[in-house]
Amino acid sequence: MVELLAPAGDLERLKLAFHYGADACYIGGKDYSLRANAKNFGIDEIKEAVNYAHNLNKKVYVTVNIIFHNEDLDGLIKYLNELSKTGVDAVIVSDIAVVNLINEYNIDLEVHLSTQASTLNSYAASFWKSLNIKRIVLAREASKDDIKAIKEKTGLDLEVFIHGAMCTSFSGRCVLSNYATNRDSNRGGCAQVCRWMFNINGSENTFMMMPKDLCMAYYLKDLINLGVNSFKVEGRMRSIYYVASIIMTYRELIDKIKNNTLTKTDLEYSIAILNRTANRESAPQFFNGLPTYKEQYYNGRDEQSNQDFLGIVLDYDEENEMAIIEQRNYFQDGDVVEFFGPNLETFTYNVNKIYDEDGNLIDVARHPKMIVKIPISVKLSKDDIMRIKVFDKKDFI
Repeated sequence: MVELLAPAGDLERLKLAFHYGADACYIGGKDYSLRANAKNFGIDEIKEAVNYAHNLNKKVYVTVNIIFHNEDLDGLIKYLNELSKTGVDAVIVSDIAVVNLINEYNIDLEVHLSTQASTLNSYAASFWKSLNIKRIVLAREASKDDIKAIKEKTGLDLEVFIHGAMCTSFSGRCVLSNYATNRDSNRGGCAQVCRWMFNINGSENTFMMMPKDLCMAYYLKDLINLGVNSFKVEGRMRSIYYVASIIMTYRELIDKIKNNTLTKTDLEYSIAILNRTANRESAPQFFNGLPTYKEQYYNGRDEQSNQDFLGIVLDYDEENEMAIIEQRNYFQDGDVVEFFGPNLETFTYNVNKIYDEDGNLIDVARHPKMIVKIPISVKLSKDDIMRIKVFDKKDFI
């Protein structure tokens, strides 16, 4: 069955991603990674991540996917050898220099080709296969016909993005950030200039060039039938709430497709959750052909950050039927919320009592990360999540 591949910006998110159903995580080291502003992992942390994953029979891939300038090559061979010793399951690379070094020095690393290489045709895929590439992360601009042809002609493992932010340019080909801010997007410094609002000729009119997010929930079965091996979620800098919500939703969709139990209601409800979590509209983008103006933001966007994430369960006191929660956003008596988790059937709860850490009755949880206790008869588990109740599944029937 297809692999569900989650982003992880640090150990906390890696562990949570596995807990919520990911089969593998991709992470970045302190150097050579395109998400330079993420916390990222030192070598010892990579070892810890790999050991943790392998104990769960899951995998870890490490990005070494910047576009290298001469000065970036210093220390690279040493780093690749260190990665090999950690036991990582693969490295994700975009620059042929890295591929050649791994082959030349016989470094024991499986190599996956990054989406930054913009692979869109079977001839390019065959060339990379000749260099011992085991998997290609296809360009986000790949259509279903591109995917089909590459799979049929190369037999390579294919990985595709199924959810997350898109790049205005071809992934790995943008220099807007370099030009506007002197931050190299292809060496981890993207300033996301495509999301800026530009003034037009000194008038009050503004313009932007940002694509809507990618969401392939409608087409998961098609991707499976095309022979895609790994479904990838974007977002190494996203929150634990994002990782948990998105990964659990796709886990449920994939499992229901596998068991042939997915309904239209399941799908529509899941897409509503996916879109709400990211705060932006989404589309399948290039899968069925070139995107149109409907898949793009030009004259502004509604991207107000919500406060859905109310808290994460730290523990559950069975004797007193009390959930111990670390608060993340404001909530109070009378709020209608819901709890979800990988081993929990999502349920609605009306907040009627809140206690502080010392057992004092309070009417509102207003301080970030304060510890509160809530009486709940349903047994909760560590890392279950409390959020605002926005959708009801019956509304999608």
